[in-house]
Amino acid sequence: MSSYVTKKTPGDTSWFIHDRFGMFIHFGIFAMPARHEWIKCYELISEEKYDKYFKYFNPDLYDARHWAQMAKKAGIKYAVLTTKHHDGFCLFESKYTDYTVMNTPYGKDIVKEYVDAFKEAGLKVGLYYSLLDWHHPDFVIDLFHPRRYEENACEENKKRNMKKYAEYMRNQVTELLTNYGKIDILWFDFSYPDDPKPSTNLLNQHFWPRSWMKGKGKDDWESEKLIETIRAIQPDIIINNRTGIDQDIWTPEQTTPTEWIKHPKTNELVVWESCETMVGGSWGYNRDDTFWRPSSMLIQMLINNVSCGGNMLLNVGPTARGCFDERAEQILADFEKWMKHHGRSIYNCTMAEPEFKAPRGCRYTQSTDGKRLYLHIIEYPNGNLELENLSDKIDYAQFLHDSSEIFFSNQKTIQNGDTITEDKGKCILKVPKLRPDVAVPVIEMFLK
Repeated sequence: MSSYVTKKTPGDTSWFIHDRFGMFIHFGIFAMPARHEWIKCYELISEEKYDKYFKYFNPDLYDARHWAQMAKKAGIKYAVLTTKHHDGFCLFESKYTDYTVMNTPYGKDIVKEYVDAFKEAGLKVGLYYSLLDWHHPDFVIDLFHPRRYEENACEENKKRNMKKYAEYMRNQVTELLTNYGKIDILWFDFSYPDDPKPSTNLLNQHFWPRSWMKGKGKDDWESEKLIETIRAIQPDIIINNRTGIDQDIWTPEQTTPTEWIKHPKTNELVVWESCETMVGGSWGYNRDDTFWRPSSMLIQMLINNVSCGGNMLLNVGPTARGCFDERAEQILADFEKWMKHHGRSIYNCTMAEPEFKAPRGCRYTQSTDGKRLYLHIIEYPNGNLELENLSDKIDYAQFLHDSSEIFFSNQKTIQNGDTITEDKGKCILKVPKLRPDVAVPVIEMFLK
């Protein structure tokens, strides 16, 4: 059995650490300008101009069952859909606002179609909900708000009431947790407390906040009440940590951890997933972004995360017609091809025991029962692979894609001058010279 123990979580994360691979879906009216999901903020778009997207939003080719089937074939086990992004537009029917998909030409509850289709496909269902809302009249104008440069912004804020907005959020989250049956994940985004300015990178690109502007955190969201509301309805649901209060999962983004993420205060191992885009800088559909990460890179990122005890949430940004970009479909097809033969090294696997150090250019994962060790060969060797601390521990080895035998030796002869010794702590895998035609070859080792 794995010796790693994570910080205890309020929700049920047992299925989460088994499934390992999820799909993020960023969808909304921001797909119509097709320049970035933050377009309203970046380009300081007025409500009047942004309403054009609301007026004409009609994803007539949206087929939730097709989305679910693509995800399932790719080896994905759960998904998270943006029910409301920072622009405040809701993909679900709500009695607390008219700013929903029901009042667009499409006129149907996209969240309901998504939930029903993904559940039907046997996938776990997650809902994303933005804590920010640039449309709501009580959301206080801050450093990210599209109206942050307006001369009367400070006076306008005197009319706004974050307590009313926090109540609005609780009401909408209650709708999401009562109208669609069991929900497995509630994914909030994001807190930025007591920060008079964003990161230097963001500042240089887009933001020149005024001195009176402040960030927002758990007190603004009334996170304790929010979480209490959620747990009262669905106590086992997984909640991320972006409300400013620790819950079940930590969610770094666009990063590749090199070790298991630890709680910054207690140093305990946490349950975590990194969320990653297929394209360079956008989560929503971005028509003119030409940098698409190669499938092999994304597969390696999934492997790396599991090798560090984590999950990966791979993002797709559908077009405004409701389709996946052809390049996204190709990436999912490449995952399908690899995961069909290598899913065993991902599902129900975790970081290998500390005694097992992977050779350079390789990553280990290990089944949680400790019986199988998987060597993912990122950089295929010109010669054999030397494995530390595995002498006499391997019973059988094979390539995972075809179950073809890999020969190995549990001893290595070392000659120093006239002296010959045997290093019994190492195992030599006799790797074939011909590299298998798979994105990342995997050797499965059955341990004694």
